[in-house]
Amino acid sequence: MRRPTAPNPLARSGTALPDSVLADVMRDTGASVGLLYLLPQTERVLRLVLVSGVPGQIAAPWARIPLDAAIPLADAVRERSMVWLGSQEDVARRYPRVGIVLPYDFMLAAAPITGDGTVWGGLVLLWPVWHPPQLSTVEEESISTCCRRAAAILHRAADSGHPLKPPDEPRLLPPLHPREADPVQAAAALDFTARLPLGCCALDLDGRLTFINPVGTDLVGAPAGSLLGNRPWEVLPWLRDPVFEDRYRAAVVSRQPTSFTARRPPDTWLLFQLYPDDSGISVHITPADTHPAPNAPRLPPTPSAEPIGATALYHLTHLATALAEAAGVHDVVDLAADQIVPAFGPRALALLTVKEGRLHITGYRGYSPELMARFDAAPLTSDTPAVRAITTGTPAFFPTFADLKKAYPPAVHQDEMSSRAFLPLIVSGRPVGSLVLAYDRSRTFPPAERALLTSLAGLIAQALDRARLYDAKHALAHGLQTGLLPRTLPHIPGLEAAARYRPASHGIDIGGDFYDLIPCTNATAAVAIGDVQGHDPTAAALMGQIRTAVRAHATTGSTPGGVLARTNRLLCDLDTGLFASCLIAHLDLPHHRVRLATAGHPPALLRHPDGRTDTLRLPPGLLLGIEPDADYSTTDIQFPPGAVLALYTDGLVETPGTDIDDATAALAAHLAAAQDEGLETLADALLDHAERIAPRTDDIALLLLRPHGRP
Repeated sequence: MRRPTAPNPLARSGTALPDSVLADVMRDTGASVGLLYLLPQTERVLRLVLVSGVPGQIAAPWARIPLDAAIPLADAVRERSMVWLGSQEDVARRYPRVGIVLPYDFMLAAAPITGDGTVWGGLVLLWPVWHPPQLSTVEEESISTCCRRAAAILHRAADSGHPLKPPDEPRLLPPLHPREADPVQAAAALDFTARLPLGCCALDLDGRLTFINPVGTDLVGAPAGSLLGNRPWEVLPWLRDPVFEDRYRAAVVSRQPTSFTARRPPDTWLLFQLYPDDSGISVHITPADTHPAPNAPRLPPTPSAEPIGATALYHLTHLATALAEAAGVHDVVDLAADQIVPAFGPRALALLTVKEGRLHITGYRGYSPELMARFDAAPLTSDTPAVRAITTGTPAFFPTFADLKKAYPPAVHQDEMSSRAFLPLIVSGRPVGSLVLAYDRSRTFPPAERALLTSLAGLIAQALDRARLYDAKHALAHGLQTGLLPRTLPHIPGLEAAARYRPASHGIDIGGDFYDLIPCTNATAAVAIGDVQGHDPTAAALMGQIRTAVRAHATTGSTPGGVLARTNRLLCDLDTGLFASCLIAHLDLPHHRVRLATAGHPPALLRHPDGRTDTLRLPPGLLLGIEPDADYSTTDIQFPPGAVLALYTDGLVETPGTDIDDATAALAAHLAAAQDEGLETLADALLDHAERIAPRTDDIALLLLRPHGRP
């Protein structure tokens, strides 16, 4: 019998999955923590929508996961297979970024939510270490059932024209095993704890104190009224050490008992023992022995300055490791916004960069586009907090808008924010930008928080500087590559043509993909598409040479097989050590024929006028550049008006963990089912289909051809 779950109002509005999708799989597998993500069709970021077993502050760093991140769930989605981590050692070895931020004992499974060739999202589950070293068959089936169920719901919503959208904030599910409060038993429990000579208290999963007995208040030296509803380390100065908060985090994530000792001034040592479950943490407080257990760390007296909490330190570490993996400026902006807003408390963020003597809005979160437009391109000579932070190199903190108004009389309150921080982004004494954080509640910005935010700005500044260099190299590399491709396709009477070239989504390497459409006579044309081995300037240069050779031989009247044979001999003579795949087609439009030959290239697709689509399995030929005397056969087929010939490189169909024949068949099926529309629209649809199925890690070239007229 399924456990009833709290109704989810978002599910009725079409913006979230039912809570039971996650609650049921956690109950069936015994998982202690569950996170469920959606992948919006227009994004390459997994968005957290349902959380169970941990508070929002611990889940915050994982609220948005880019598909190319070195994170278990991102790998599971990219590879379309489950990722299992059976120990803390596995986590540290395979995913050091996760191990740094969550250095606790737990087991983890990450699974993609897929259906009908589309990735809809992903699921992450955690178990305590007393779980067996491998998932059982029943647990694996429960996870698969959950993913299929979620995929079916998402698919139906998309087909209805109302796809489910991630909410602004993930929904926190109530405890999986709620306890029914019996008034008589509750009163008896209170009497029982009051009579104990030992201190005890209870924390919810968010770390807030929900109960403490009289002996407990005596031991910690504070009345219950000042403790209830607060986190102990936030209201007891002598507990403001990251160790206490870290032990709480360890108990929540690992579900294992833990302990520590702390000194309550002037000289009282107390032992805290934490016992977690899925509803909260029971804490046992006793005077500590003079020789505490070796596994119970002792906290020294806390200095008067307020320290930075463990959660904030872990968030800072997480951001640092994430920024180290960021490539371009866009990645840095997304990571900063994704991590800072949920983890550090601001409701809005703006990242501005210096360019040509002005501060330009590079990215923002929580602000309106209209408001950002007013501040975009402000000259560095203007007197604004963001500009002054840059010119002076000094951060500025304003607890209230009145404080901001006092420092900058022209300031106008244009949003609902109260407190603000303006942080300069400086690298080696050189300004690169400014970070603006805004909070909807008054904030005093104690020294520890100011130091934390200043460190945060330093990390972002360094990442931005690296990202700018990356973007410059990336633009140069792909500018060189696209310069070797046709700027436009020539007009061939009686033929409609469309081409697309899309560089790989990550990296600055230059690919060797190429295509060409070559007029031969008024009614015939040659078509070439190919891919040179490697991703560097040598591959790009060779791609240009091959394209030139193909063009020269194709215009002499050679058959497609002859063009490949001559080009192959040239490539062998050059002795570059690189190979290339290539497919040549000769179009005879008056006779409705096409002749094709291939050198190890992915098969062309032919959609007939009635929609039936064939995969053209041509006689195989060796890759160019291997054997100078290789022969290449030419195949002659019908190419009637209204048919569509699709030529492409392997980047369109190759994805890790997917059989290329299956991917080619899926592409053919999508081509067959496509609307009878213009080739430009069809080309975009084929690329979008491929990218929805899985992230692409290689360049893509695509060429579509259709004769005019009726069959």
